[in-house]
Amino acid sequence: MARVKLVLPETFTFKTVLDVRVSEINYGNHVGNDRMVSLLHEARLRFLRSFGFGEFNIAGLGIMVTDLMVEFKSESFVGENLQFEVGVNDFNKYGCDFIYRVTCADEGRLVTLAKTGIVFFDYDERKIARIPKKFTDLVSSQKTLDSNNTSS
Repeated sequence: MARVKLVLPETFTFKTVLDVRVSEINYGNHVGNDRMVSLLHEARLRFLRSFGFGEFNIAGLGIMVTDLMVEFKSESFVGENLQFEVGVNDFNKYGCDFIYRVTCADEGRLVTLAKTGIVFFDYDERKIARIPKKFTDLVSSQKTLDSNNTSS
């Protein structure tokens, strides 16, 4: 079976830590795939907040996820602290990709690699919109941020 391969960015410019709660655990006694997607969503929101943005207010526009790829490398369990590193690449006129590397913060074990493709969306007009220059300028010039050391 052919596998999707994820190309990682040279650097991840944001990181945050989320603890695994019992509500993330499935019948296999590890983080469920649907719950990992929710954790990725939280990491993306924290990334956006580090710039003063929200998912529905990035220079007056919102975002919409257009595709998702998750590659599981190891299990994760209740009580583990997961470090989410986030980078942004593959910009086009309407959006970009958010790339994630998730590791167990206590062990350094790789848990997940993932990507969410997004487009900018004008929810008032109900149509795709051009990527805001303010977003690309801020994201492109960003130094590595740790959400635990910022006001987000």
